[in-house]
Amino acid sequence: MKKLLLFGLGGCALFTVGILIGHFAIQQRPKNLLFLNLRELTKVPHMATTKGDEETVQYVLKRWQDPTSGLDQAWREEYLVHLSFPDKNQKNSVKVGREKNYTSDQNDPEVVQPYAAYSPAGHAKGKLIYANQGKTSDYEHLNNTLNLTGTIAIVRYGGAGRGAKAINAAPFGVIGVLVYTDPGDINDGLMSDLNETYPHSWYLPPSGVERGSYNSQFGDLLTPYLAAKQDTYRIPKETITGLPPIPTQPIGFEDAFKLICDVKMDIYNKEELKNSSNVMGVIRGSVEPDRYVIYGNHRDSWVHGAIDPSSGTAVMLEITRVLGKMVKEGKWRPRRSIIFGSWGAEEFGLIGSAEYTEEYYTKLFERSVAYINVDISVFGNATLQASGSPSTQSVLFTASKQVKTPGHNSASVYDNWLQYFNRSSPTYGLIPNVGHLTGAGSDYAAFIHFLGITSMDISYTYDRSKTKARIYPAYHTAYDTFDYASKFIDPGFTSHQTVARTAGNVLLRLADSLLLPFNCSDYAESLEQYLQVALDNFQEELSKHGISMGELCQQQHITCVRLNTASLSGERSTVVNIRRINDQLMLLDRAFLDPMAFPDKYAYRHVIWASRSSGLATFPGLADAFEGAKNSGLKQDWSKAHKHLSIVAQAIAGAASTLEEVI
Repeated sequence: MKKLLLFGLGGCALFTVGILIGHFAIQQRPKNLLFLNLRELTKVPHMATTKGDEETVQYVLKRWQDPTSGLDQAWREEYLVHLSFPDKNQKNSVKVGREKNYTSDQNDPEVVQPYAAYSPAGHAKGKLIYANQGKTSDYEHLNNTLNLTGTIAIVRYGGAGRGAKAINAAPFGVIGVLVYTDPGDINDGLMSDLNETYPHSWYLPPSGVERGSYNSQFGDLLTPYLAAKQDTYRIPKETITGLPPIPTQPIGFEDAFKLICDVKMDIYNKEELKNSSNVMGVIRGSVEPDRYVIYGNHRDSWVHGAIDPSSGTAVMLEITRVLGKMVKEGKWRPRRSIIFGSWGAEEFGLIGSAEYTEEYYTKLFERSVAYINVDISVFGNATLQASGSPSTQSVLFTASKQVKTPGHNSASVYDNWLQYFNRSSPTYGLIPNVGHLTGAGSDYAAFIHFLGITSMDISYTYDRSKTKARIYPAYHTAYDTFDYASKFIDPGFTSHQTVARTAGNVLLRLADSLLLPFNCSDYAESLEQYLQVALDNFQEELSKHGISMGELCQQQHITCVRLNTASLSGERSTVVNIRRINDQLMLLDRAFLDPMAFPDKYAYRHVIWASRSSGLATFPGLADAFEGAKNSGLKQDWSKAHKHLSIVAQAIAGAASTLEEVI
């Protein structure tokens, strides 16, 4: 077994990472532990706060409290949160069909009917219009030739957020919105369940409906910036923003194809306060117990959720089994504490993880080293994909080089990843591409955007050169089942094993390395790329309005985002110096937080990675403000662009200063 030298506090301790990695689902046989995990997790639908969800809470708790392979401590934490459900006694109706039963899974009485969470209840009847993706520009285009007042819009997924499709429609007089999954976007155009779609392949059957949350913010909507406990102050319901103002309903492409002329919508959604649980577990660190490496995955699903999220839960349970067993046997204990989070109510807007960060804000802000998110662990079985803060690139690369690609004796996960997703780096040449965490697609959002904790998201995915599917086709439907996962996504569960080994390797490096394996030079490279895009697209127009980009162009600020660890040689390798360097590395992302930068965006405070509406890959506040000013031409909007230019320039200078020698 290849051995990796990981440094301990008083010298160095030899730790056999190769052996530990090999423990993750040790044999690639059909009924391995990952197989058993996934089968158990997907026996029943487990939407947040339902009976099935409670069963998964108990299952995870039982595993983490096991006397031979459990964690040091495991517990549940509850939040009273604002959710949206369809009325069980009155079915939402668009006078169309329902999802067809192909297996007993779809026939389970706990399968929630297709609905748009947080759509208002209501009844709408009107002429049907096709509005493409429901972007504002789509409605503007239609409004040039049609009177949209009193119409119902049918739109396809993509282009705009779920809730935005209805928010964009209402000002034009549209009274209802139907959202469907276009077979051209998800099925490579295939539409027949006789021989083309599930149950014959991974493609979505014609009646399949993608459920989802239609709110525009994450976290509990009634308690922004406060943990949603029993007696917490709640804002009035009518002051919630970012929700669909008109009845909205998802449908299958079979029904979208049939609908013509007048349409009648009857939506009976209702909103409730419900108790939702996170399950938490911890392995205490032996040297720096006050430094936390956090690993999380949400537990709730829309229906059975074999891929989303149970593939990730299965991987997390295997990692905790291996690590827990070694701790119980006295063979190993990490240098830093490891916190595991099984988040509740993610599908309704990342609620469990957001409430956790709100409740423990100060402790997490001061002590967290990194957050690893593995939501959907396996979208497909072709290659690894990862997104994260730029400083995580090096640890992702190192870990992936130590894990073999399924079915290959020599090729590493890194080698395979390089073939599928790559970019040219001015520093390293051709390397795998690590994406940026610029939105709120999963539970990393509160950690990176709100707390500024260095974060990453890891999964295995399909070969995108062979399909145009925007995501695995059964996403958020009644067909995301164990049968679907085991036949069409990951037969043999080798990709699940690969993610467990890779994510486990990353986790161990973050928890055990003497020096945190973050590379500030990689952050500098990303900032320089963002700067170049900004210069190419904004400089000329800004100068016409008397706005100089000089403060952002001071390259010394960007190139200063580097950290010289060579000073740790010889006598300077003291406990204090090591702790100081690690704190500088740990707090780098925190240095980019500005709580006043985006006052209209809940929890977005990271001025580099906040969400943006602009299509340009550059500083989000500047990009959106520039686009708004160019469209309006108003002086106050150009002033806003200038303000965001100063915000990002000073954030970079401030971050660079945190990496200098301590005064």
